[in-house]
Amino acid sequence: MHDYKQHDNPSLLLVNPWIADFAAYDFWLKPMGLLYLAAVLRQAGYVVRLVDCMDRAHPEVLQWQGIDRPANRRWSTGKFLRTLIPKPAAYRHVPRHYARYGMPPEIFEKLCLSGPKPQVILVTSGMTYWYPGVQMTIATLRRLFGNTPILLGGIYATLCTDHARRFSGADIVMAGEAESLIQSELQAIVGSELVRRDFVTLDDLPFPAFDLYPQLQSAAIMTSRGCPLRCTFCASNLVSGKYRWRRLDGVIAELDWLHRGLGVNEFAFYDDALLTNRDRHFLPLCEKIILHQINAAFHTPNGLQAKFIDANTAQMMWQTGFKTVRLAYESGSEERQRDMSKKVNNESFARAVANLYAAGFGPNELDAYVMMALPGQSIHEILWSMAYVHSLGVGIRLAAFSPIPGTVDYERAVARGELAADADPLLTNNSILPIRLPGTPHEKYDKINRLAKTLNAHLLQTRKPLDAMGDLYSRLRAHLNLMPAEFQAP
Repeated sequence: MHDYKQHDNPSLLLVNPWIADFAAYDFWLKPMGLLYLAAVLRQAGYVVRLVDCMDRAHPEVLQWQGIDRPANRRWSTGKFLRTLIPKPAAYRHVPRHYARYGMPPEIFEKLCLSGPKPQVILVTSGMTYWYPGVQMTIATLRRLFGNTPILLGGIYATLCTDHARRFSGADIVMAGEAESLIQSELQAIVGSELVRRDFVTLDDLPFPAFDLYPQLQSAAIMTSRGCPLRCTFCASNLVSGKYRWRRLDGVIAELDWLHRGLGVNEFAFYDDALLTNRDRHFLPLCEKIILHQINAAFHTPNGLQAKFIDANTAQMMWQTGFKTVRLAYESGSEERQRDMSKKVNNESFARAVANLYAAGFGPNELDAYVMMALPGQSIHEILWSMAYVHSLGVGIRLAAFSPIPGTVDYERAVARGELAADADPLLTNNSILPIRLPGTPHEKYDKINRLAKTLNAHLLQTRKPLDAMGDLYSRLRAHLNLMPAEFQAP
């Protein structure tokens, strides 16, 4: 039965949709844009509810599974519930299962109907090639709420706005940061005269509305938005705008509210450039976290710039409580490193790792992103990069390339004829390796993935690399039956 109650102020339902993909995993995933929006709208006087399809810790989801707590692996990360669904036509030749990830539909519908009837529904979106999950979510909301206006925002809506307007099912698609735009849209729909504010700086924003969750395993924190770099494969500047950062007192107040107020003991930093403003922002933040005795575990799922990790920074991170440190390495190729705004080179990466080890970190805490299937990238380049990272005692986190609309590498792929300018976003999914070397089968990349997992398992078990750099590179080449490399190591 619908529990529709009357409220003087307009009621809104905010939804984080299902993910539809070949694989998905919960690495502290939270819909930060939607949570900021919820806080802004609640502050303006709207009645706000949240339904997060990807909430593994929701009591209804746990009860449905017959368990008391989420099944986690490392820290509060773990597998989403997975339901196989038919593959879209674009994937008919991909020999993998396709699935919907997130809470069961019956629980989603129950939660949507368990509060006041919304006058407007706001849906966010993630990766561009996850849009079938957005479509399924909006179709369900249409069935539940008829002609209630649905607004779509988020990453897919920003990067593929025209596609979203044509295919998502939403009534209105909003691109970019929505905090200052949403109230005009809502007032046009519901005719409310609630308080409107402009958010000139990040410090004008209220804290993201994490209190809307019935229980939390972890929370995300953003101390800045955007990134000053212009890596050719990255869309941070398109999604998050110019690089700017928050006042530290506000960040500490937010952490204190989450830690002592909501009982959160794990935090994932969502900053794209956490260390860029190191001396004036990151290191003072660490000092304040220690001073305020926020005794929690901190994680950095986005790659950190190695060149900023000197001995003092590494020691401060250890004292603060960082437990997952992921470094942005990407590739050992000097040409690639230039494309990445020279944010890393092999010497600065090695120094950073040495500093982190000296501070107390080890294989359990350290990973580095190594990119795979980049435009024109040889297998030798991938193997050399893997060997270099492993030889330093760092876990390899392979990241397959996805051409993101609006980026330099997307335009390069279009110019080379590897991708149509109006390609279905499904064809940019990194799970299908959209830009591969001609004549290189998917199976070879699968074998590289298995090699990385083998090296990581060895490192975690023995806490030392399998071989020295040169010997390991030769061994990896031999394992793939490759001739000596045309890629010359720096």
